[in-house]
Amino acid sequence: MQEKGNIIVLGGDGFCGWPTSLRLSNDGYNVTIVDNLSRRKIDVELGCQSLTPIETIEHRLAAWKEVSGKTINFRNLDLANDYFELRELIAELKPQTIVHFGEQRAAPYSMKTPKHKRYTVNNNINGTHNVLCAIVDAGVDVHLVHLGTMGVYGYGTAGMTIPEGYLNVKVDVRGTDQNLEVLYPPHPGSIYHMTKTLDAMLFYYYNKNDGVRITDLHQGVVWGTNTEETLMHPALINRFDYEGDYGTVLNRFLVEAAVGHPLTVYGTGGQTRAFIHLRDSVCCLELAITNPPAAGERVKIFNQVTETHRVRELADLVSRLTGAEVRYYINPRNESAENELLVRNDQFLALGLNPITLNEGLLSEVIDVAAKYRDRCNLEKIITNSRWRSDIPLDREGATAPGVRQLV
Repeated sequence: MQEKGNIIVLGGDGFCGWPTSLRLSNDGYNVTIVDNLSRRKIDVELGCQSLTPIETIEHRLAAWKEVSGKTINFRNLDLANDYFELRELIAELKPQTIVHFGEQRAAPYSMKTPKHKRYTVNNNINGTHNVLCAIVDAGVDVHLVHLGTMGVYGYGTAGMTIPEGYLNVKVDVRGTDQNLEVLYPPHPGSIYHMTKTLDAMLFYYYNKNDGVRITDLHQGVVWGTNTEETLMHPALINRFDYEGDYGTVLNRFLVEAAVGHPLTVYGTGGQTRAFIHLRDSVCCLELAITNPPAAGERVKIFNQVTETHRVRELADLVSRLTGAEVRYYINPRNESAENELLVRNDQFLALGLNPITLNEGLLSEVIDVAAKYRDRCNLEKIITNSRWRSDIPLDREGATAPGVRQLV
């Protein structure tokens, strides 16, 4: 296959970054991963590893070379601090695309303590700004593809369907209605989501002032474990987070079922979330890369989701499949007990995305992975100890029915 050009994947050792790096390499791009391996250090901090065994980055890359014959390069850089090294790398490689996964990605982790709040802001905002500044400073025409989150919208729709980034409004100008198109109003629900909201303003400025071509992907909750590439060798297996800070809700339920722990539903379970399978997430990244904005075009914004579900409905589904008990806990988040969520995803569908939707076959695939590695599960880490406010009590026992022990 003919080499397609250079791509830098920031945070390419992570949950979404790793399978994306492998896919792009498999597609013929010359991939360089830039990562400071901070997620591995957070494993040590939390005292909880990925359910799946993750090899060193060197072993991972050697395994990929063995099975594919392709080389992925690696640079250990801290985006928030190693600005000059990043700028020189961009100037050296002149990448056609930079894919940006290089941010602390967990809302609960961002809310643990003042230290974690400050780390998330410093890491995410400084890192994103350094990337943008380095692109301009290096004088290279790069398409920046950023993995954002649907959480910037706060999981509320005000009765309307959330558009893809931009909202048509009417404003009164000296007694005359005028139509404007503005960024959809953000309503972040955590420090992590707030940093993604601030990212959007950085993108707006650098696009307007310096003409940086940018695609911002507002992604839903990812479920699933592996892609075609991560299944090619045992050392390529992807992360599987299940604990209370990084474990996404559906994967967490499936691990809990595998190890005999009650399914942890917080609040009434009436929270509606947007979801996407890991394989679709990688596919969307490919589509964004191959359909870049033109010179002078505003920031492209895609809603990277395929379906929405209420949390308690997912728990009931997993319970039916596995026989697991469903248990309700005080919600540690400051959010509405129930919400609707309507989301447009027309752009990816128009580009050819054929969505993978929730089905029992794919759930069984994840259940099999959870069962295979169940002995690696630390049961003490399943319940979150992060709280959005200090007056929300920790709940490690749970209740038997929705609303029984809700914080008022």
